[in-house]
Amino acid sequence: MSWPNETPSRRSTVLSRNAAVATNDPTATQVGLQILKDGGNAADAAIGIAAVLNLVDPGSTGLGGDCFCLFYDNKSKTVKGINGSGRTSSNLTEQLISKRLSLNLEEGSAIPCDHALSITVPGAAAGWIDTVETFGSGKLTMNDILQPAINLCENGYPVYKFSAYLQRLNCARLKTNDLSFGDDLLEDGRAPNEGDVICNKHLADVYKKLGSEGKAGFYEGDVAKSIVDTVNGNGGCMSLEDLASHKSTFDDPIHINYKGINIWEMPPNGQGLVALIGLNILEELDLKKPGTVACFHQLIEATRLAFHDGIKYICDPSKNDIPIENLLSKEYATARRSMIEVNRRIDSLQSNIKLNAGDDTVYFSVVDQDGNACSFINSIYHYYGSGYVPKNCGFALQCRASGFSLDPSHPNFVGPNKRSYHTIIPGMATHADTGELYACFGNMGAFMQPQGHIQLMINLINFNFDPQAAICYPRFQIKDVEKADSVIYIEETVDKDIIEALKKLGHNMEVVSDMKRITFGRAQIIQVRKDQNRKPVLWSGSESRTDGCAMGY
Repeated sequence: MSWPNETPSRRSTVLSRNAAVATNDPTATQVGLQILKDGGNAADAAIGIAAVLNLVDPGSTGLGGDCFCLFYDNKSKTVKGINGSGRTSSNLTEQLISKRLSLNLEEGSAIPCDHALSITVPGAAAGWIDTVETFGSGKLTMNDILQPAINLCENGYPVYKFSAYLQRLNCARLKTNDLSFGDDLLEDGRAPNEGDVICNKHLADVYKKLGSEGKAGFYEGDVAKSIVDTVNGNGGCMSLEDLASHKSTFDDPIHINYKGINIWEMPPNGQGLVALIGLNILEELDLKKPGTVACFHQLIEATRLAFHDGIKYICDPSKNDIPIENLLSKEYATARRSMIEVNRRIDSLQSNIKLNAGDDTVYFSVVDQDGNACSFINSIYHYYGSGYVPKNCGFALQCRASGFSLDPSHPNFVGPNKRSYHTIIPGMATHADTGELYACFGNMGAFMQPQGHIQLMINLINFNFDPQAAICYPRFQIKDVEKADSVIYIEETVDKDIIEALKKLGHNMEVVSDMKRITFGRAQIIQVRKDQNRKPVLWSGSESRTDGCAMGY
């Protein structure tokens, strides 16, 4: 099936023979493609894109947040990963949290995302540099890679429709006081309109430091001091040592074989584990036709089961053991699959752990002229993160500590020098028999992310959709993943009779339309297919619900 009738878009998949880029913003896509043409590889282009997206989508991403990277090396046919997530301060204790928040650390509570205690060490800057140093071409310096973003910061860029909408919708979250400079992300005190030309010279200055001084330009000196002053001055907890001691980790990705395709995810503290558990459960189910009541029901139930496990186990693996091998075994999948009933939803999937769900992130895919691929994701969790902006920096600080549980018995319990349950996950897929690249993919949006990964892979593998059709096809989202009676959002393009039938099975369905469809995330896919002569062609799709743009050459 190349273009299902139900697909609410007339976009075509972008085809190219040499290289491709898919991002959520046309300006970023153009920069990534130019870096490839200038001799950079997929990793180089990814970091150039990440820098531009901090500027053009400042509420979703940036140096104040975290990143994760999966890199496919075409020569060795291997997938490697970098965990660029930050940790809590070494001084953040449960006693300090309880005192400053005036609450008991009890089951079902979490750190508010707009409190400065939610701010963790930003890991993105180190993650960007580590990505270039570990996977980059070596032909471009960090200055070279950041220069297009610096030029746009200084000379201005025109704001696209959906980015302008999100900034206007959320600008009240930005805090302005003696130690937070939210106005630096506004234009004369207001969010931009579509077509407004915006600069960010403070961000340009930080990029110049990062390019010339490396990690020290961010984690030491004026930038670090500004971050610490903003966090501590507003009731948070962070020291200069917390920043100076930050390091990325280089983690072996986890994977499953799904119908002959190896699906790769980063291990915990990321939630890619949820996507793999869900796909394992679905592998032996009879998903005959997309868009049917049976198909939606099985997808929803498998995803609910996967989240039940994810919420139970995902945490900082340096602090707790996680039974990943067992959770990803085919035997475990068989046992979980047996819980799915044909005529009713499972009622017993309740988790008493509260996790604050963020809503915005950026994800992008790059495949270069040598066949390497970089799947990259960057986020500040909620839109504008915590709402705090350090002086002379031009970026907002994330609120990732709101992803901890405040239940002392849970492995994801908040504490000093810890990484929280992390929502952002890049995806990669390779052929299990040859190791060749199948697809570089992702779907941003908090707890929507593993749900999106599951739905995208089912669309590509089970139903043979092309990448753009796989992205455009109607999605569902389990909104409150920890609840047994969670709301299931579904797109308005799904037939009303199907929605009513799902309700009769016990699902709490709610139809989502228009601009609110951002809740289903922003997906990007670059897939490798063979032409009639068995030569590779890149098939690229980008999010039609927002400003997504795929290009190739």
